[in-house]
Amino acid sequence: LAADLPNTTALSLDAGSEDPAKKAQLEKQIAEHDLVISLVPYIYHANVIKAAMKGKTNVVTTSYISPLMRELEEEIKKAGIVVMNEIGVDPGVDRLYAIKTIDEVHAKGGKVKEFHSYCGGLPAPECSDNPLGYKFSWSPRGGLLAHLNPASYLANGQQVDVPGEDLMSAAKPYYITPAFGFVAYPNRNSVPFREFYNIPEAETVVRGTLRYQGFPAFIKAVRALGWMNMEKKAWLKEGMTWSEVFQQSIGAADASESTLVAKAKEICQFPDEGESRRIISGLKWIGFFSSAPTKVRDGNLFDTLCAQLETLMAYAPGERDFIMLQHKFVVEWADGKTDTFTSTFEAYGDPSGRSAMSASESAS
Repeated sequence: LAADLPNTTALSLDAGSEDPAKKAQLEKQIAEHDLVISLVPYIYHANVIKAAMKGKTNVVTTSYISPLMRELEEEIKKAGIVVMNEIGVDPGVDRLYAIKTIDEVHAKGGKVKEFHSYCGGLPAPECSDNPLGYKFSWSPRGGLLAHLNPASYLANGQQVDVPGEDLMSAAKPYYITPAFGFVAYPNRNSVPFREFYNIPEAETVVRGTLRYQGFPAFIKAVRALGWMNMEKKAWLKEGMTWSEVFQQSIGAADASESTLVAKAKEICQFPDEGESRRIISGLKWIGFFSSAPTKVRDGNLFDTLCAQLETLMAYAPGERDFIMLQHKFVVEWADGKTDTFTSTFEAYGDPSGRSAMSASESAS
């Protein structure tokens, strides 16, 4: 990544390690620089910030402010550094256009009764050629971790809470244009945004994620089969084949493909034969039924899956990504009439240059 960039030196650092030597190296390198742009998986931002406080180095992230980061607020102030977050696309660009439209509505005497905001970073349609309809333009681990988060939002004046294990079941078809078959599901906690955006009159406030149809059901199956589990497995060893690991993970009687398929169907309880064929085919594409050796990572199924998907779901040369972000505002005017407004951002990557995600995140 750094080979063709001027004034750039590549270093390997571990932001997630508790090893004293690795933590000391992280602190040393951060202290020698004026600014840290942290794009590691969000669960490690707190470690980066702690190291930055010791070196009096400012930090920028594009991530949401997590509870762990929030807990450091007083220490950050005492350290006298700036930690600026949520300045990517979503969160980031979405904030600017939401506030702009809401302020315009209020200035004209209107009330925002509903606020819907959905965003997706996806492969362009012609490049969505795998069973998930998805490719990674950022950390696969971070991308998959997002599907473990619980979510809360407001609907018709009532708070709706979705446990992380039910997030993919909450996905519903979402229309933006006839050209795309999107599904949407809520993203983390939307409830505070009624206050953040100064819309106390809003009865529905939901912020969510867009994916191509079929994606949530596939992730739901992968989770049901145990592959979103980060618990270390004593039995998970180098040298095991994928079919052997899959057999152990689902409790199948043996590692033959027919037995593994039957057990997967039993666990997942697919709604119909068509969906069963689609997802079983996708599991085979990942390699779960193969006799190839498994590349075990960190002794757990989740990170081992991430390692496999890094190869399978990377963008190939000449492929491009795609971002769709849309706000929908249902507005009530003083005379009782209602209007629906949308604000849409659609961007495509340059196959010979920067991705849409890279350009949009950095440009924001």
